[in-house]
Amino acid sequence: MREHGMSEVAVAQFENLYTDWVDEKKRQPQCGGMTASYIRESDIEPLKGVPSFHDIYKTIDHEQAVHAFAKTAFLKLNGGLGTSMGLEAAKSLLPVRRHKARQMRFIDIILGQITTARDRLGVPLPVTFMNSFRTSKDTMNVLKKNHHFVQKSIPTQIIQHQEPKIVLSSGLPVEFPDNPELEWCPPGHGDIYSTLWETGLLDTLLDQGFEYLFISNSDNLGARPSRTLAQYFENSGKPFMVEVAKRTEADRKGGHFVRDIKTGRLVLREMTQVSEQDKQDAEDVSRHPYFNTNSVWIRIDALREKLSECQGVLPLPVIRNYKTADPTDPSTTKVVQLETAMGAAIKFFDDAICVQVDRMRFLPVKTTNDLFIMRSDRFHLTDSYEMEDGNYDFPSVCLDPRFYTYITDFNNRFPYSIPSLAAAKSVTVEGDWTFGENVMFYGDAVLEDRGKPSYVPKGSFVGPQGIEPDSW
Repeated sequence: MREHGMSEVAVAQFENLYTDWVDEKKRQPQCGGMTASYIRESDIEPLKGVPSFHDIYKTIDHEQAVHAFAKTAFLKLNGGLGTSMGLEAAKSLLPVRRHKARQMRFIDIILGQITTARDRLGVPLPVTFMNSFRTSKDTMNVLKKNHHFVQKSIPTQIIQHQEPKIVLSSGLPVEFPDNPELEWCPPGHGDIYSTLWETGLLDTLLDQGFEYLFISNSDNLGARPSRTLAQYFENSGKPFMVEVAKRTEADRKGGHFVRDIKTGRLVLREMTQVSEQDKQDAEDVSRHPYFNTNSVWIRIDALREKLSECQGVLPLPVIRNYKTADPTDPSTTKVVQLETAMGAAIKFFDDAICVQVDRMRFLPVKTTNDLFIMRSDRFHLTDSYEMEDGNYDFPSVCLDPRFYTYITDFNNRFPYSIPSLAAAKSVTVEGDWTFGENVMFYGDAVLEDRGKPSYVPKGSFVGPQGIEPDSW
């Protein structure tokens, strides 16, 4: 890392993760997926009684809230390439839907949300993108070409650290001479804290009069600026607040917050930190009713003080992400990427809190199944760049991963538009299907695998029995 010009903060952070990983390997049997130290059910209490956005909305003076909003800065985590969807550029550059004849990408919608809030409320609302070495150039080119977005006193980007991928069998840095860039990876979104510290952005924000920092993922278009939450956070006097949402059965495998019995502090527990004995309790959505949206509000001075205590490197728990050197080629060397989660920092703050938000503030796109819904008629993109739906209760979607996982394959099979989901309860597509114009799903729609490439004709209705005949 030093030979590649990386900072001592980056080295110290990686050293912490590598040491923890080696120690965990000695304690735990190796397994696939991601693993981290276990947080036992007997050592925690479930998080209950979190105030909801609707409850706090009634208590806020919304005229006064503009003043708290004016002291808020926005930060978007934008380091992901979307390799799980076969992307080779920032996921935020992926087109989501059209608006007034324009193709809108994630980043266009984010900038639209920012500029709209600035114009309507008269607040500065600076935004900074935390890019990786692979997303920086493309992202900054978009910002430069957007004539409605202007920002001078606050940096528009910070670059997250990088670290070596580790050969799983030997514990040594991987060598990949065909593409040396693939020898490196980002350390997860928990890297935000050491990056903020090292870049001096916290000091810059404080010097400019900003007190609060709102951080969220660039692929979550629901996490838009909110003066209500800014005022609630200011009123609370707390140093750290995370937005959570109600878990459903579909969310039972997601990360959730619990309270450590010994310290009394809130702790983020990923499902990878759940032992087999505790799995049933951890997946019980009535016992643990809230999941982590990865949208965080932080008092800038409190975070700066905490980072100062540990020289810029928070000792976050390590998450082991097992991949191959080339994530698009499973035949390449098996590696482990040592990562941390942003929300895990909650355990370092005595008075941290959570606030329950609706699904309208949690609209992530992690797979083409999510993108399928986002591009469908379930959503309307408003003039204020809000992704609007009637009830945000979406159909479950399962597209055959053999043919729809990668964005090129996905786009090729929907050459006209995404079929209508307005009447659909669920959608299951098995096999290789290409869709004509104006196809409509309804009920529990199913297309079965015919063992060959197949076509859904223009204007077809697809329901529980597949494609309905013309005479239906």
